[in-house]
Amino acid sequence: MKFSLLLFAVVLGFVACQSNKSVEKPWTNLKAENFQKAINGKQVGLYFLANGDLHAAITNYGGRIVSLVVPGKNGELADVVLGFVSIDGYLDAREVFHGALIGRVGNRIANGKFSIDGTAYTLPLNNGVNHLHGGPGGFHNVVWDVIAATDSTLNLSYLSPDGEMGYPGNLQVDVTYTLTSKNEVRIDYHATTDKSTPVNLTNHAFFNLTGEANGTINNHLLTIYGDYYTPVDSTLIPLGENVPVKGTPFDFRTAKPIGQDLVKQDENEQLQNGLGYDHNFVLNKEEAGKMTLAATVVEPYSGRQMEVFTEEPGLQFYGGNFMDGSDVGKYGKHFDYRESFALETQHFPDSPNQPQFSSIILNPGEQYQTTSIYRFRVKE
Repeated sequence: MKFSLLLFAVVLGFVACQSNKSVEKPWTNLKAENFQKAINGKQVGLYFLANGDLHAAITNYGGRIVSLVVPGKNGELADVVLGFVSIDGYLDAREVFHGALIGRVGNRIANGKFSIDGTAYTLPLNNGVNHLHGGPGGFHNVVWDVIAATDSTLNLSYLSPDGEMGYPGNLQVDVTYTLTSKNEVRIDYHATTDKSTPVNLTNHAFFNLTGEANGTINNHLLTIYGDYYTPVDSTLIPLGENVPVKGTPFDFRTAKPIGQDLVKQDENEQLQNGLGYDHNFVLNKEEAGKMTLAATVVEPYSGRQMEVFTEEPGLQFYGGNFMDGSDVGKYGKHFDYRESFALETQHFPDSPNQPQFSSIILNPGEQYQTTSIYRFRVKE
């Protein structure tokens, strides 16, 4: 706690030196004491990180990115990740995945069922007829152990016991957040298990590059470096194949406004199924597991640019279609429809039931390791 308060004071000192009053707000609204709470017998806290132009606040409740402050043109800072001013905001939120680490399995598993070596497993349903993002007791709703914290890194650990949310095996998970000197948020994931189990870890930050709840994201220019995407049924479960984006509203191979093709929703079944964009994109990879550029997002007025790099084969692009204004964020503004987006690095949805997709089964003796990076810069 002394470390958190000291680092918070350092950050406040930095903010106080800035001339733009809008700079102060992201930090003066966040206080470590508003996150001090015991949940299921474990202590929650808030940790402040900084490196270069980046400043982040992360809580060990769900491993959530609470705040991420980045510069725009002329040095103006904005908090580009949606979050809440206290732990109670997360506990009461309608949208339960804000900024969180997701597991054991990110995305959907059809009917909450899968089999490994002939043994059937049943998971709780929390998304209609499907299991989503690890279930109601997934990694977003647990208190992670803080193993180490420095001025620019936070190492979190969680032991998911055998049978948690219906998954087999004791799964030991370690995640490290690092703010690098290249203006990056780097997330390193590592896991081991004592029984074969599916694992597909990701982060579920909601972004708006103009700042939290500062209007539509449909004018953001998005590029996704993938020639194929994954069509889904009305419950957002893959139909079984990946198809070319060419000639569809899912073609983001060259930059275009996110909202450009949403006018086609009435005539496009896939946009109807997702209520807009909520689909997996197959990233162009010369070699499986290689770190590559997955997506670029530019907000044209502020000049803020975010690049997403990942070792994962897929990227889920979600355009804020289910936000309805119920949640109110750090600055007293409602989280409204299509005013945020998520870019979740991942293996493909429903992989345990789709043998044509690459496997997400982790076996005893194996090491799960993957890294994703969110890099920020200003586009002139």
